[in-house]
Amino acid sequence: MKDSHAEARHYALKLLSYKGRSEKELEERLSKKGFEKTVASSTIHYLKNIGLIDDAAYAEILKREALSIKMLSVNGARRYLYGRGIPRDVIEQVFDSGENTDIENARKLIEKKLRTLQNCPAETLKRRLYNLLARKGYSFGTIMSALKDKL
Repeated sequence: MKDSHAEARHYALKLLSYKGRSEKELEERLSKKGFEKTVASSTIHYLKNIGLIDDAAYAEILKREALSIKMLSVNGARRYLYGRGIPRDVIEQVFDSGENTDIENARKLIEKKLRTLQNCPAETLKRRLYNLLARKGYSFGTIMSALKDKL
């Protein structure tokens, strides 16, 4: 087991230079690399104190990515954040704003997908769009409403 604080900090900074990471992700990567738990936790504490790790700010970035780029539903975005190691209380705080963009995102996703499915029969088209929206985490009501508006 590695126990050098300097090595752990160097490795953590290297990981953060590639992309943002949550505390949990960073802790998992440090332990996977072979650093002791105390060294990993002190490294994470150090990085939090200097402002390089902030789960709340990172959750906001991931939320925007999930909703606008990946076009996930609000529930899908919550699962995405949880999968990235963001604690549940931070996720609830980020999604507390009350905005619900599900129906708009579903419509945008349908429009985007319709460009590639132009030659499909109507039933196949409807099934494929329904399955796509379901995989993205949209509720049955939202899916039916969006499909009714676009088809």
